[in-house]
Amino acid sequence: MSKFLKRTPFITEDGSASLRLDELPEHYHSMHGAYRESMHIYIKSGLHFFPDFAVIKILEMGFGTGLNAALTLCNKGNRLINYHTIEAYPLTLEEVGLLNYKTYIGDKYYSEFLRMHSVQTGEKICIDKGYEFTKTINTMEHTELEGGYQLIYYDAFGPEIQPELWTAKVFDKLYAAMASNSILVTYCAKGSVKRNMKAAGFEVESLEGPPGKREITRCFKK
Repeated sequence: MSKFLKRTPFITEDGSASLRLDELPEHYHSMHGAYRESMHIYIKSGLHFFPDFAVIKILEMGFGTGLNAALTLCNKGNRLINYHTIEAYPLTLEEVGLLNYKTYIGDKYYSEFLRMHSVQTGEKICIDKGYEFTKTINTMEHTELEGGYQLIYYDAFGPEIQPELWTAKVFDKLYAAMASNSILVTYCAKGSVKRNMKAAGFEVESLEGPPGKREITRCFKK
């Protein structure tokens, strides 16, 4: 996928904004609701799996619009978060400005949301109390993972667009980088992807999806 693809903002069914790739049949979020999708998959099925006073090291594959990272900040409660995200094709600040996320993040965190987009690769910043954020601007293939991740948000473009990000080799890499008793959540429920997860050693379960999607996937490393 080329970093020069044009991205156009649009409003999803719940009123929250997303982006579409004009040259490809792909969106950054579900057309049925960007906010609802991110909350359902990554916050309710991922972050909220851990106790409120937990210390959690998170890896996000596919920073995209930054919505998952921002909602994690808004919903972290008393959790201490170490957040590492990988993005090969970061948005420009002009593109970020076209998204209406202040409505969902609030004034308190919107400036921090903009900082997340502005941070340089490898730079660690402290956001609010108990939230450390690092971004790697690179592909998954060329990123060396730190390890010890307890929660992975796997939010890459779909297997039809980026098949190289849904292989058994990739899930082997992720499994090796995860701590014991950790989870990975993703919107993708494709059978071949689940088989690749199982081949890597994950225990895989299907969960009810957000509006417009029958199911999502959560898998465990014991």
